[in-house]
Amino acid sequence: MLLPFLSLLRNDSLLTVRRLAAGPTLASLFLGCAFCATAGDSLSAPRTRKILAFGDSLVAGFAVPRKAGFTVQLEKSLAAAGFPAEVINAGIPGDTSAGGRARLAQTLDVEPDLVLLELGANDNLLGLPPAELEANLEAIIQILEQRHIPVLLTGIEPLRDLGKSYRTEFTGVFSRLAQKHQMPFYPDFLAGVAGRPELNKNDGIHPNPKGVKEIVRRILPLVMETLQKLPASTP
Repeated sequence: MLLPFLSLLRNDSLLTVRRLAAGPTLASLFLGCAFCATAGDSLSAPRTRKILAFGDSLVAGFAVPRKAGFTVQLEKSLAAAGFPAEVINAGIPGDTSAGGRARLAQTLDVEPDLVLLELGANDNLLGLPPAELEANLEAIIQILEQRHIPVLLTGIEPLRDLGKSYRTEFTGVFSRLAQKHQMPFYPDFLAGVAGRPELNKNDGIHPNPKGVKEIVRRILPLVMETLQKLPASTP
């Protein structure tokens, strides 16, 4: 069971052009210094964004060293790519969409710039109806929208085979919500990792450190794209 981002010169400034061509004047030096200061200000480093990784054991980093967990690896990868961010671990092993819905409000005290929403795997493992999953995720997304907090939604392929019909209904929940709310969407959190023994722990469900690294490598471009589109400041 799954346990539980110039023009400096005007057209009429011919005199100035001739003077600059002849050599720098005191006025031109002052002008140059002022321009450099302005340019320096515009190139200031981007502010650190807060990303709340809200989910279950897959973001919590179940049974792996802290430095090998999803949030730590994602934060390091973002920093290396020039995206300073604090990735906050709000994953609880074993959590379902209902559990996430119940505890959401208390986690928002950190005032995140972005929520990476990862829930649903345990709903599947427990055989819960996809309709319940959809209702809970919809409620979570609505709360975040009301607070003007952007969401990056991740889906997941069923880890427990409950038939073709269930699989279709289950995976359809994530794509419908992403389309309805027009949010960035990563269809399968475990893409490229599920079903590969070398990237998973002995339970065949939870990724090992190499598996977590692969998840981060694959989702990183979407997280960076999402961060680029965030407003300069959030409400």
